[in-house]
Amino acid sequence: MSTDQPPPDQPPEDDPFSKRPPEPPPEPPQGGPSQGGPPPPGGPPPGGAPPPGGPPPGGPPPGGPPPPGNPYGSPYDNMPPPPPPYGGGYGGGYGGADPLTGMPPLAETGRRVLARFIDWVIVAVPLAIIGIPFDIYRRATEDGNDFGDTVNSLNGGSQLVFQLITIVAYVGYDTVLTAKNGRTIGKKLMKLRVAMLNDGSTPPMSQSLLRAVVLWLPALICCACLWPLLILILIMVDKPYKQGLHDKAAKTVVVSAPE
Repeated sequence: MSTDQPPPDQPPEDDPFSKRPPEPPPEPPQGGPSQGGPPPPGGPPPGGAPPPGGPPPGGPPPGGPPPPGNPYGSPYDNMPPPPPPYGGGYGGGYGGADPLTGMPPLAETGRRVLARFIDWVIVAVPLAIIGIPFDIYRRATEDGNDFGDTVNSLNGGSQLVFQLITIVAYVGYDTVLTAKNGRTIGKKLMKLRVAMLNDGSTPPMSQSLLRAVVLWLPALICCACLWPLLILILIMVDKPYKQGLHDKAAKTVVVSAPE
């Protein structure tokens, strides 16, 4: 039996009271995974790298609007379009579109003359009946003058009254029917129509009245032959709209109207 005893300052290794307690494992840093463990689900990977499939650092978010401007294009790419030219539409200012664009073709001169003759006869027949009380036929037989000279040869109040009736009849006939649908009876038979030059619409009452006054008044007062001849010559030589003086005053044209 051995009597060896350990030194007093060296306790035996199997003495449970002489061993130190085991050290606890180091705690992981706050907000991050434990050292050596997998990253928490849904969190960013360690090291600040972008998540898989995401945009690179500093780029726009997926599905968001593109950055403004075009860094590789012209500086004028994002400028608004220029405003429309001043006075657009038919006949809008100098150099604008042709007012006759989209309108029917202009009426032939021969058909216009025939339509005007029909209108003259339509008004002249009732005037001839109205002129019976004014003795225009007896004076025409005695003096050998035509209808226009007979009207001017009437004396005093009879001359003035009949002249006013004649003016009202011709001017009123042309004004009312033109303002209604752009067609007198003569123009309807010849398949013609009066239209505004700027947009092709039916002339309003004011323009129809101005047109009729310029057309009929000089012929009924002083120039029964010269004025119609002058208007006819201007229609034949005027380009490109074949306008007489009455058309130019009212800003109208005469076009074909097959319907």
